[in-house]
Amino acid sequence: MFNRWMDIDINKSALIIGPRRSGKTTFLKNSFPDYKYATLDDLDFYEWALRDPKGFVKSLGNRCIIDEIQRVPKLTIAVKYVIDNENAHIIMTGSSSLGLLDSAAETLAGRINIYSMPTACWGEEISNPKHSIFTEESDVLTIKNGMRDFQAALTYGLFPEIVTATGAESKKKLLTNYRNTYFTRDVMQLSNIENIDGLMAVFANVCRSIGSHLEVSNFARESSLSVPTAKKYLNILYQSELAFKLYGYQYGPAKRYIKAAKTYFADNGIIESFNQRLSEGQLLENFVISELEKRRKLGFIKTDQFYYYKSSAGREIDLVFESENILHAVEIKSVKSPSNKDIASLREFARQSEKEVKCYLFYLGEEYSEIDGIHLIPVYSLFCGK
Repeated sequence: MFNRWMDIDINKSALIIGPRRSGKTTFLKNSFPDYKYATLDDLDFYEWALRDPKGFVKSLGNRCIIDEIQRVPKLTIAVKYVIDNENAHIIMTGSSSLGLLDSAAETLAGRINIYSMPTACWGEEISNPKHSIFTEESDVLTIKNGMRDFQAALTYGLFPEIVTATGAESKKKLLTNYRNTYFTRDVMQLSNIENIDGLMAVFANVCRSIGSHLEVSNFARESSLSVPTAKKYLNILYQSELAFKLYGYQYGPAKRYIKAAKTYFADNGIIESFNQRLSEGQLLENFVISELEKRRKLGFIKTDQFYYYKSSAGREIDLVFESENILHAVEIKSVKSPSNKDIASLREFARQSEKEVKCYLFYLGEEYSEIDGIHLIPVYSLFCGK
């Protein structure tokens, strides 16, 4: 495994959340090689943890790693006891927040740090971050390397095993295996759902809706599910860290702005695994927003939440966030030479805002430039950027 862009406080117990196959276990085994390890994917450990949580945790000693703890959330109570009374240092992982984050937050408040480990950032296997995406320019060589690697990253995504696999066929085979196990069977088992056809339809409909508002009633009808069931399946995707949502950003008279959420996948490899053919614009939008979301989760982009913006007149901004009292507005265009039309929504957004706004357009060119105060950033600058 390559070095990850993640630092954790080695002096405090921790819970690391992230999708299956994002590299949590390998990272922790490399970081804490002397710690005793147990995974609740192992049926014997799982049954022991269910039957005797206190005895299970005690058997691991005061320095241990507990993998996939979301399978037995009540273990957090036993973990709390050994942290408080036996000065234990416990590192836990979870590939689903289903019933886990609430339990951990309630039981272990102040005792552990909670981290997110997404799939690999683009370029993470090459080096440490070389530049800050929004405040520094990438060097020419890094841009060129990003251009060479771009199509593979856009298509197959950045799960660590996919990154290190050689050749398109190997990547496709791995993604098919992921779809048949981690993206479907695992999710069904964790959430006690049995309708695999309905779940597959949910994945397909989310793919087709990338960049658009997710109207759950239409979505449910197309998936042959009831509206409550469709909502449940969607929430499972969010809780399994496979997808995330952006809410509409609000300012001014609330009635002028659309509040429906948009959904994106945490990694483009998920889209490819379901053999969904999206437009270049949709693939690019999911790629850029998911890459920025990874960096937000890792703490490189200092904001608690990403949003999108759409006015009642149809003007839309792909990504909006506030950091250090400055509003950042981001548009993503699959063009090599942006025109005035491509920056029109950014101009209007900046003009209407009462806050200071910095505007950015990610595009498929190689050069950094500026139009009317709007910063044009090559998509390839995401490569090795933080």
